[in-house]
Amino acid sequence: MTETRLAITGADPAFPAGPPKWPKTDERITESVLSALQSGNWGSYDSDTGDTLVQSIEKQFSIENVMVCSSGTIAVELALRGVGIKAGDEVLLAAYDFPGNFRAIEAIGARPVLIDVVQNGWLIDLEKVTAAISDQTRAILVSHLHGHVVDMQRLKTIAERHNLKVVEDACQVAGGSQHQKPLGSFGDAGVLSFGGSKLLSAGRGGAVLSQDPTVIQRARIFGSRGNEAFPLSQLQAAALLPQIHTLPNIAMQRHRGTTKLHSLLAQEDFPIEIPNSFGQADCVAPYKFPLWVPAQLRQPFVECLTAEGVAVGEGFRGFAGRTARRCRKPMELVNSQRAAKETVLIHHPVLLESDSYLERLAETIAKVSRYVSEQVQ
Repeated sequence: MTETRLAITGADPAFPAGPPKWPKTDERITESVLSALQSGNWGSYDSDTGDTLVQSIEKQFSIENVMVCSSGTIAVELALRGVGIKAGDEVLLAAYDFPGNFRAIEAIGARPVLIDVVQNGWLIDLEKVTAAISDQTRAILVSHLHGHVVDMQRLKTIAERHNLKVVEDACQVAGGSQHQKPLGSFGDAGVLSFGGSKLLSAGRGGAVLSQDPTVIQRARIFGSRGNEAFPLSQLQAAALLPQIHTLPNIAMQRHRGTTKLHSLLAQEDFPIEIPNSFGQADCVAPYKFPLWVPAQLRQPFVECLTAEGVAVGEGFRGFAGRTARRCRKPMELVNSQRAAKETVLIHHPVLLESDSYLERLAETIAKVSRYVSEQVQ
């Protein structure tokens, strides 16, 4: 007999062992780190390990110039500086995005300009970009979020028409591709994150990618303070190297898991929405799997699903409530406000699990959503 009660009401959790471990134990990573320790590279400012990592990223992302650094957040700022953004410039970005992207623009002294996201999604609305451009606008900062991918060819056409630079935040989609081209390689600069929970993980770290060597040169000059102010350690480089090599296979596993979970949830009858198609990319490698949960249900939904042993949380708060002192808002931000109130995100390690695991997860999500809906009503 199928258990109809929930862990929050005293039943056994659906996943008693808790969420899948991340980063996963990998002998290749262990061997690479041990090699760095034994060779002494781990204690060096620079070494063959770091050089090999840069070369591997360049090859994997089909990019000619890469600069590794201490985090994805600082990588966004370095990328903006690299494309020439200065104090007083304007940078367009979605009103629903990672908070560090807004702060990176501010750190330069530039001004964020908020564009609403698409309806029922989390991406900058390209239909609304042109009308927001002013004489001070110099760049567009775009993020691929929650498995949804910006149409980069269309965006580049808009940017080129208005002489704007494009910074492509691919921190949530490492290994993903669009039109057979790696995400992160479309913009004048691209950004990766190697944070502890990310798809490529070294605890901390990031990278700036560009086909233009002057972009990386500007970023390096800003970060040069007698030595590198925002370094990635050689030990982190050693941990990343095996992950770069296996990234294509792991990305395809996440793509398969995403497609499977989306299909399973589409078959369930429950009072929340699943995202529309993930079809903007050849390979979707999402950092988080998104759900739409009505605002009044979101907190109890997250609490109940967490009790079942699922790693789940709310989406970003977004920027719609920020004042005119900090940003320009040339339009209503209705979709961004909804995204901030109703987004729920399931952590990516589940996407690497078996079909039976994903089936149990879909059943659990449906059961929790029905329960919280009945309780709130």
